[in-house]
Amino acid sequence: DQWQLLTLDSDDDLVTIAIPEGPVILPLPLWQAKREELIQRQHPLGILLQPENEPGEIAEDLSYFELIAINFPKFSDGRGYSSARELRTRYQFDKEIRAVGDVLRDQLYLMARCGFNAFAVREDRSIEDALNAFNDFSVNYQADALESAPLYRR
Repeated sequence: DQWQLLTLDSDDDLVTIAIPEGPVILPLPLWQAKREELIQRQHPLGILLQPENEPGEIAEDLSYFELIAINFPKFSDGRGYSSARELRTRYQFDKEIRAVGDVLRDQLYLMARCGFNAFAVREDRSIEDALNAFNDFSVNYQADALESAPLYRR
């Protein structure tokens, strides 16, 4: 993974933050502050959405991003599921949507059904065990971001 995830402190001056070379994932406020400068970059851009950010805030700019990371500050905050689904279904974003933060094995299967296709599992968890989450279920009855028809219509 060559992507660098930038984080902000509350006292950071957004205008003076230096953006490193290479693929970078930017917090939404930094994108908003330096949008015109960042559009000119020759390196891939990603954006980090927090639970309180709506996908509509970046809808007009989706073509600039190769990756959208959605933060889960705690595993019990499910707003990111809705954001991923909205990006896939309403805005037709077909590139990488990555779950970051407090991402656990138990969430992965449902995250994938909502549109996530990349997962930064917590460092204290086994990635091999996490991969087994995709074998937990053999069939889905409901429609989802990947399959638009319920089972009885397939």
